[in-house]
Amino acid sequence: MLDQYILSFWAFLFIVFTLLLQTLIATGAHRKQTQYVPGVVSENLGHESFVFRSHRTFQNSLENAPMMLFAAVLAVLVGLSPGQLAATLWTFAIARLIHMALYYAISTEKNPSPRSYFYAIAMLSNLVLVVMIAAHLAS
Repeated sequence: MLDQYILSFWAFLFIVFTLLLQTLIATGAHRKQTQYVPGVVSENLGHESFVFRSHRTFQNSLENAPMMLFAAVLAVLVGLSPGQLAATLWTFAIARLIHMALYYAISTEKNPSPRSYFYAIAMLSNLVLVVMIAAHLAS
């Protein structure tokens, strides 16, 4: 039965890998500063700072990924369509990757910035998955 969800499991792993990558990048950027306190990002930093952007990218993922990953586990447990789950997880995973790349590359206070659209796509895919699970349970 679990073989049906192989594409979803790959997406799940991709999301976990992205979180790990973001952790390493944020930690590396933080450590390169001449003055830093481990685990503390200066309040004086803004979008012009890669330390700030890498930290915020990771924090954004921590705000979104757990909801998606918990929902994905629930989707498998309740028997949601493997195709629907895979499509939703891959949409989330790719949107989060693009969000990360744009946040690293573009230093802007402008809102919405290009990264905001991919943040919204990921959040929307999270909402879609929860609604699909609820609909599946109600049927």
